[in-house]
Amino acid sequence: MKIGVVSDSHSLLRPELLPLLADSDHILHIGDIGDPEILAMLVRIAPVTAIRGNIDTYGPCSNLPETEVVTLAGSDFYLLHDLNQLDLDPAAAGFAAILSGHSHRPVIEWKRGILYLNPGSCGPRRFNLPVTCAQIIILPIGPLEAKILQLPV
Repeated sequence: MKIGVVSDSHSLLRPELLPLLADSDHILHIGDIGDPEILAMLVRIAPVTAIRGNIDTYGPCSNLPETEVVTLAGSDFYLLHDLNQLDLDPAAAGFAAILSGHSHRPVIEWKRGILYLNPGSCGPRRFNLPVTCAQIIILPIGPLEAKILQLPV
């Protein structure tokens, strides 16, 4: 199973993002969506689970949950926008991965057997950071595979 992971679109759906998500079985948006039309476009590719970020406190995206637990192919993913707000023990909760955004910095880390993934920002460029998304592959056996995908912008 292939999972597309995006964050911090900030009302900008770059056309370069869509081919990187094209073979996704599910897409996770980790907040700071801005324009709900972005979710409407993503759902044309695959089912979408989204949470709100700090810019989504007003308007249609404010109705999205602040955090979410998603089970895909037997793996539990915990979604929250700002990793600094994590207030639980992921290992005790049995999560395979913690997915966050907010910083616009792409990160893949493993801590105590749990994947910590920030896909970076797929929206407006911030500072000199790359414009990115991520992909997680769930294999029948073995750990999750994660990679950062840089948009050609």
